[in-house]
Amino acid sequence: MIRYLKTALFAAATLLSASCIRNDIPYPVVEISITGIEGEGFSLSEIDLANRTITLTLDEQTDIREVNIQKVTYDVTVHSVQLDKEALIGQIRSSEPLVGTFDMRSPIYTTLSIYQDYAWTIRAEQPIAREFKVSGQIGSTVFDTKNRVATAYVAKTADLTNVAVTALKLGPEEITTYSPSLDELTGTSFESVRFVDISYHGQSERWLLYVLHTDKVVELKAYAWSRIIWLYGEGIEGTDMGFRYRKEGDTDWIDVTPTISGGNFEASIAAEAETKYEIKAYCETEETPEGVFFETQAVVQVPNSSFEEWSTVNDIVYPYTDKADAYWGTGNPGAKIGGETLTQSCPPRPGGTGVGANLKSKFVNIVGLGKFAAGNLFVGDYVATKGTNGILTFGRPFKQRPTALKVWVKYTCGKIDRIDKIPVGSDLKKDDPDNGIVYIALGTWTPEEYGKDSQGEMRGTQNSPLCVDTRSVTTFFKPNSKDVVGYGEYVMAANVDEWTQVTIPIAYPDKSIEPTHLMIVCSASRWGDYFTGSTKSEMWVDDFELIYDPLPGQ
Repeated sequence: MIRYLKTALFAAATLLSASCIRNDIPYPVVEISITGIEGEGFSLSEIDLANRTITLTLDEQTDIREVNIQKVTYDVTVHSVQLDKEALIGQIRSSEPLVGTFDMRSPIYTTLSIYQDYAWTIRAEQPIAREFKVSGQIGSTVFDTKNRVATAYVAKTADLTNVAVTALKLGPEEITTYSPSLDELTGTSFESVRFVDISYHGQSERWLLYVLHTDKVVELKAYAWSRIIWLYGEGIEGTDMGFRYRKEGDTDWIDVTPTISGGNFEASIAAEAETKYEIKAYCETEETPEGVFFETQAVVQVPNSSFEEWSTVNDIVYPYTDKADAYWGTGNPGAKIGGETLTQSCPPRPGGTGVGANLKSKFVNIVGLGKFAAGNLFVGDYVATKGTNGILTFGRPFKQRPTALKVWVKYTCGKIDRIDKIPVGSDLKKDDPDNGIVYIALGTWTPEEYGKDSQGEMRGTQNSPLCVDTRSVTTFFKPNSKDVVGYGEYVMAANVDEWTQVTIPIAYPDKSIEPTHLMIVCSASRWGDYFTGSTKSEMWVDDFELIYDPLPGQ
């Protein structure tokens, strides 16, 4: 009996001890992203990896209450270990079904899981082109879509008892009914608000239409860049409208014929840098006041734009002679850990002087691990190396608005032989042609919003505010982000065998916004941030020049 009791006590102690053993083996970190959504009546307009948000843009005629999603595609990023990506994608679990018919008046919130949980949001927007125009209207109609109010303005002398409504569209094209209709409204009184009931997809809305008198007959807005001034005016639809200008000190006015759309008119004029211009808009015999001056900005070029300045410190090649004056950066500090140089000087382009810059993509061995590295050159700083990843900052202070960037380039396009990650929505594969890229961006970035790395550490500065941390694609530069003022790019998907001068136009969605910073980026492998590209790709660049003159068609 005593022997049995001892045996039982030993077994119980063993079980108790085993129950206290902790499982300290960590799960692998597998980050899940949505790469695409397909269906009827919408397009995928944005994937925001940083906030894990998908935005769908619905067609006008799509019923937002019944949005049909037919397919969702995913990607995974595996950190620190080697696992089969395709097998992992097949294991993704979603807390909410994502295929089917959804009421998108509210977003879809879901959590994607394998080992860790990632909260994603799918939301919809549905822009509707609306019109409410009347004869003799001044300027554009003001729409308050939240309260369903449309307001058109006419001259103080206009008769509100008999208003000709020339356009009315408040809902989706072709499927919206109106009560009263356009024909019933025109020629009636707008001395007070008019109500219009519209119906589509079985739902009704009531809109309030106003036609109001205004003392304004003509208005002027002008935005002076360096060698171009953009002019915008509002006047009475169907009348003679335009602009006049003269340089400060001149006596004669120069007339400018605008492009007219309803009561709005616009034009641009070629100008001299750092010069004051007196400008006025007119509508029939009415003019904006004289003595309104707009001063153009200076013409500024980026430092070391011909790459005459190079230095080598501790076997690292830099595109400057003094760190205190550094304007350009490269990935050389990171590549040198593996004994490589990605970017260095080269003979100049034909007709050039001094030297140019040579960018070559390579496979680099860093701390015992191999990593693809793109030959690159950028306006900014190389900040740090974390493992096999680089942390950079982009941008330098700049307030001018050039119209284009000129650069001499030559390019050898290799076939992709290294793939680590690929951009969301891309189907890159080995033996596809690599791409070289040169792009320019101007923006209003701040280090507070754009300067933190993937671990939350502040890397950006007022001098170079935008941090790119290759450990996380959420930090990568986005040309369509809200603080990009102007953007242009030149992509090479094939060899450029001879030195060629290219002009890269810069598009500005809103010409009134003045930037705070400029960035220029050159890469022999466009997807180098993703460690994807070709070790055979090589780019040569020389003689960058910012253009400030109006381009054809402007």
